[in-house]
Amino acid sequence: MAETGSHHEVIVVGGGPAGLMAAGQAASRGLRGVLLEKKHLPARKLGITGKGRCNLTNTAAQDDFLRFFGHGAKFMRFVLGRFSSRDLVYFFNSLGLETEEERGGRVFPRTQQASDVVSTLVGWVKKTGVKIKSGRDVRKIVAEQGRVRGVVADKHGATEEFIRGENIVIATGGASYPATGSTGDGYALARALGHEIVPVYPGLVPLETAGDTAPMLQGLSLRNVQAGIYIQGRKQAEAFGEMLFTHFGVSGPIILPLSRGAVPALSRNQEVKLVIDLKPAVSHAALKSRISSRMHARGRKKISNLLKEFLPIKMIPVFLEKSGIDPDKPGSELTSREQKDLRMWGKELCMAITGYRSFNEAIITSGGVKLSEVDPRTMQSRKVSGLYFAGEVLDIDADTGGYNLQAAFSTGWVAGNSAAMK
Repeated sequence: MAETGSHHEVIVVGGGPAGLMAAGQAASRGLRGVLLEKKHLPARKLGITGKGRCNLTNTAAQDDFLRFFGHGAKFMRFVLGRFSSRDLVYFFNSLGLETEEERGGRVFPRTQQASDVVSTLVGWVKKTGVKIKSGRDVRKIVAEQGRVRGVVADKHGATEEFIRGENIVIATGGASYPATGSTGDGYALARALGHEIVPVYPGLVPLETAGDTAPMLQGLSLRNVQAGIYIQGRKQAEAFGEMLFTHFGVSGPIILPLSRGAVPALSRNQEVKLVIDLKPAVSHAALKSRISSRMHARGRKKISNLLKEFLPIKMIPVFLEKSGIDPDKPGSELTSREQKDLRMWGKELCMAITGYRSFNEAIITSGGVKLSEVDPRTMQSRKVSGLYFAGEVLDIDADTGGYNLQAAFSTGWVAGNSAAMK
């Protein structure tokens, strides 16, 4: 194994948003740094976030912001106290990238191009003096007597080299979107140094359902609906907004955050159900009365025509098939049981959740380096001196809306500055 002649005050492993921020901040404070990225270009995943628009952060008040982090809220309170969403917006504005706020407090680059975020961030890092070395796959972090000494890396599968470094930041990302380079490498590096890894699984991911109802409704998008996840018969979480039926189950803006509770429950072999309320503004009693009055008032019409007042058009033939109701049956002849079936489809359409999609379709990774083993005030390991963590490699995940990217930038900022202060 060859040893390079270079000696770096900080080595950042991973060129995503957390790694770039950490490297740039450390260099801005005078440290000689190098960023090692195993892909040919850094920030590949950042370039496709937000459907190519890049939802940078969210303007929610801090308490509301933290609420979306679940068990990681306490840890993130320290981090956001040092680098907040307001600080991040100012940071990009100062680099010439203007931002704008959209519905729900979501912040995007004014150009609506994630590629502009990438070019701005990478350009800034290079100006600080950081050497970005692509095609470097870090195999091992060397530590002696409780502190880091350097890393072992290879270049495009060639001979391994040892690179000396006084401070090392692991910012390798999680395991979602592996084609962009996030393949969970950081977990093995951390584990080899004595860190515990909370089991990882896909986060913010579409869900698979039992039966053929969802496939029959494939392509149907619902708006202004309420969906709830029930685990072992108890409601665990609910969300209001849009969702989509697919060939395997369900997806969309309200399904992804609900998956954060569904996935770990499925991994524990618990019963998980999705209950969809198509008319959340209407009570069961009001809908029951409305169905009864419509069927009597327009009873001569075929039920297939009357259902347009209660269900999306694409859902009507599926409902009729599943309930066994003759499409040509007059509305006045609908039995009380059949009226109840219609009401339940409108208020409590229930689907058993049987699985979830892979890391290839997950927006983030849940699980990672155990938070109690990392100091949130510095992002330094509590086990190995000079070792820092930043970004998705940590056991931190949040809902959609800009929260996860803010966590990556904030933890990177703290890690880079802490390494320099040390």
